[in-house]
Amino acid sequence: MVSALNDTLLDDAKMPAVLADVEALVDAEVSDKKGASGLALKGGYSAVKEVGPSIVPDAIEGLLPAFVERLEPFWQEFAASGEGSFSAFLTARSDAAADALLGVTDDRIEGSDKGAIKKVYSTLRPSAKKHVIEALPRLGDLVQKHAA
Repeated sequence: MVSALNDTLLDDAKMPAVLADVEALVDAEVSDKKGASGLALKGGYSAVKEVGPSIVPDAIEGLLPAFVERLEPFWQEFAASGEGSFSAFLTARSDAAADALLGVTDDRIEGSDKGAIKKVYSTLRPSAKKHVIEALPRLGDLVQKHAA
């Protein structure tokens, strides 16, 4: 049986490298965005990093356990499948994988009592799935690198 992602990705010894790689993944995904919406996303992301350099790393660290939990069923199915690439496995199941991952932020927002944050999230949420799907190849590679 393959190890649970919780035991590998969230292991104290691996956690700093996993967090650094996830932050690099986010940076790369934002950098790759094109067009007017890409410019807006890049500007907003840059502003957040300037206002609080620890905001992104802190958010990643805080959300990572929930993301790992949502990825676990995909990882176990992948391991049982005998396929070679978790990246390709996730990409082939992009709708389900994106919905699972976005469920983390959906749950977080649903539990918030901050109306302004809920409003902003509701305007960003429709395009979020597209962005998550686009990030799945990098995410799959990252998970396989640290969990294998």
